[in-house]
Amino acid sequence: MNTILYFIIYQISRLPLSVLYVFSDILYFLLCTVIGYRRGVIRANLRHAFPEKSEQEIIQINKDFYRYFTDYLVETLKAFSISQEELDQRHTFSNIEVFDQIKAEGKNAMMMNGHVFNWEWYISLEKHLPFEHTAAVYHKVKNPFWNEKINQIRGRFGTIPLDMKDVLRFMMKAPNDGSYVYLFVADQSPKKSAVHYWIKFLNQNTPAFNGFEKIAIRKKMGVVYCETKKIKRGYYHTTFKRMIPKNGVNFEEDEIVTRFFDHLTETIHQNPANWLWSHKRWKYKKEDFT
Repeated sequence: MNTILYFIIYQISRLPLSVLYVFSDILYFLLCTVIGYRRGVIRANLRHAFPEKSEQEIIQINKDFYRYFTDYLVETLKAFSISQEELDQRHTFSNIEVFDQIKAEGKNAMMMNGHVFNWEWYISLEKHLPFEHTAAVYHKVKNPFWNEKINQIRGRFGTIPLDMKDVLRFMMKAPNDGSYVYLFVADQSPKKSAVHYWIKFLNQNTPAFNGFEKIAIRKKMGVVYCETKKIKRGYYHTTFKRMIPKNGVNFEEDEIVTRFFDHLTETIHQNPANWLWSHKRWKYKKEDFT
């Protein structure tokens, strides 16, 4: 059954994006108007994140989010078959020179981005970077068949998919010699058993991963924030911003994770609808852990 479904999905993915966006329009109507997919979660997240905005503004951001979200779904579907050439036109990059600087220093690099649409189109990035190995960190899908297929998408253009459970060990073993770059979607919510660190993010106490920071500091890696903007439907641009330690030498404890969330907050404020508001990011409360 999985094989048949994959065949169907792959064939649909070969349709032009102009056709796939028709499906997105239909899906938008169903999720936003008929079903109200996670409407309560989205509205609550938006109200807490933007207490200064009126209810009308919240409703408009909510509607825009559904539009971006359904576009994200069909764009991710397209990733099954999209060519490198088309991706190069649709997802462009600037300030890539920061990676040349990091490599020239003989350091590996850590790229940090959030669930800003469309993070799945980073699969085209490997050829643009000066490193021999590009690795993307992911959460394993429970179904082995679909986990394999999704990893095939992520690895189509040379990127190495790394399971979150294996990444710390992998990074510690890999030489810090300017040959590796790691991409983290760093705003994910830890499982309850892994909640050890909290940060103020979008006006709320937020549990956050900080293990990646400890490795970056220990290995003296170069750290880069990925600021992605939606230019228009089906087109994105990412600007790379290197994080430099405040003391000019080494990052202090919590400095990387704090500055990442500061950058991400700024990105979200520039286009609030272009972040994954349907995620139950604040399902845990800090007071429950004291």
